[in-house]
Amino acid sequence: MDWQAETERRVAKGVALFKQGYNCSQAVTLAFADWYDVPEGLMARMSASFGGGIGRMRETCGTASGMFMLAGLEIASEEANQEVKAKNYRAVQKLAAMFKEQTGSLICRELLTGYVVNVNVPVKVSTDPTPEARTDEYYKKRPCVKMVELAIRTYMNFLEHDKED
Repeated sequence: MDWQAETERRVAKGVALFKQGYNCSQAVTLAFADWYDVPEGLMARMSASFGGGIGRMRETCGTASGMFMLAGLEIASEEANQEVKAKNYRAVQKLAAMFKEQTGSLICRELLTGYVVNVNVPVKVSTDPTPEARTDEYYKKRPCVKMVELAIRTYMNFLEHDKED
């Protein structure tokens, strides 16, 4: 497989999905629906609640949550299996570290403001559940497209180089 070409194809698909109005988590997971043979409608519904830092609460970045959901499709068991569970958790922790190394944070509000929160200094970011309209101004002030790209590239790099066998 030409990993570079496949990565670019999935990045383009994820960015296009985000720009069509899917949330950040949906854009990442839907870019891999065919990879895991998951119907797109199901994938969109499964990842819908994780946009905007989980329900627009600005907690864990939706693109990171999308990667973690994909890791569950890649490394998980349908039965309760402690060994597989541990392998999945190691993969999620590795993905989280890779993402955080590139962004400085896993937290949506910190990525939106570019400011890693000091617990004594609250950062104001809207958690109103109503999504903002996707306009040119929206894309200028948000790092979300870049986060979609980064999450997809990180996940593809993980699949190619870092996944445990």
